Amino acid sequence: MEDPLPDEPVIIIQNMKNFKIVFSFVLFLLFGLSNAQKVGVVDTEYILGKMPQYKEAEARLNAQIDTWQTELQNLQAEYERKRSAFESEKVLLIGDQLKLREKEVMDLDKNIKTTTSLRFGATGEIKKLRANLVQPFQDQIWEAIKTMSEKNGLAIVLDKTSNNVIFLQKRSDYSDKVLAILLKDSEPKEKTKTRK
Repeated sequence: MEDPLPDEPVIIIQNMKNFKIVFSFVLFLLFGLSNAQKVGVVDTEYILGKMPQYKEAEARLNAQIDTWQTELQNLQAEYERKRSAFESEKVLLIGDQLKLREKEVMDLDKNIKTTTSLRFGATGEIKKLRANLVQPFQDQIWEAIKTMSEKNGLAIVLDKTSNNVIFLQKRSDYSDKVLAILLKDSEPKEKTKTRK
């Protein structure tokens, strides 16, 4: 008695998947060649890193983060000190003294957890401050990208930072042109500040 081929449906499904991928790629190539759109690529992380105003704002944010981390480390050291003292004196404490010292240690632990969550958590102050820091610069970058793409006749501009670029020729990277537009726009503002 012969067993039916158990791998036969799997092979057919794999071949269908491969066919779909190849077919989609061929359609994409045909569509791309028929419409012949000019595509450009920029690296927004690179651009942000080259903007002096962004570096200054990020330095201020990092200084605030360092301050908060120091405060949290001090709280944790105080908690460890009080918890250790409580553990060693626990046998000597009675009644209300025991409850009061235990409450102190528990309140300090709760304070550490709350502070950590509020400042360093997923929806904490740091996350919000960073989003508020980046947003104005992103708006400037998007406007500069729009200006650059119109000047260079680009139909599509991809961001290298988002990891969607498979291959990139240097001549298609317009990051420096966007940066030049941004720095040119910021120069008059800086010159008027130094004249005052």
